[in-house]
Amino acid sequence: MKGLLPALWDRFLLYLPLALMALFALTSYWMVRSAPPPPQVALEQGPAHTPDYFMDDFSILNFDRNGRLHADLRGKTGRHYADILSTEVDAISIRSVDLQGRLTTATALRGLTNEDASEVQLIGNATVIREAQARGAPAASERFEYRSEFLHVFAKPELVRSHMPVDIRHGTHQFSGNALEYDNVTQVLQLTGKVRATLMPGPEAR
Repeated sequence: MKGLLPALWDRFLLYLPLALMALFALTSYWMVRSAPPPPQVALEQGPAHTPDYFMDDFSILNFDRNGRLHADLRGKTGRHYADILSTEVDAISIRSVDLQGRLTTATALRGLTNEDASEVQLIGNATVIREAQARGAPAASERFEYRSEFLHVFAKPELVRSHMPVDIRHGTHQFSGNALEYDNVTQVLQLTGKVRATLMPGPEAR
């Protein structure tokens, strides 16, 4: 009996650390199961690509600082997208007048314009026409007409671009190509791809 108690005591001391570790593990598991779940942090999402307002049979007028009408944008239906700060317009029509009084009109089956209409993408049967300026005026010019399935028009700088076939009439001259970039400030016209040109003599050469 005297030898048995020390042996039991030694065995108890031997397994005591294992028992304590098991007890701690069970206690930790119970605390985790009993603790309330952490609050769900809602991630802030950007605006979805859905219209935030609509317009039907509308007209937007843009005036310069002197109160003179600068541009008139019309459409059958308009859808504004907050995520891209742009408005998609069905049956778009734009009339604008520059500082020299030259009238430019743009039409297409559909258009995409930024907030101030300084950049417009014309899609489907796109046409841009800049009327001629009378001879003797401060900035005399001939009539310019662009036709394509896609035209990208920039007000500042004054650019017209297209990655699709385009037909151009400049006065009595005709041009066509597979892609276009025209800079009205530098008066440089670039046509690439299959380019054709028909140049007619001016009135003084006839």
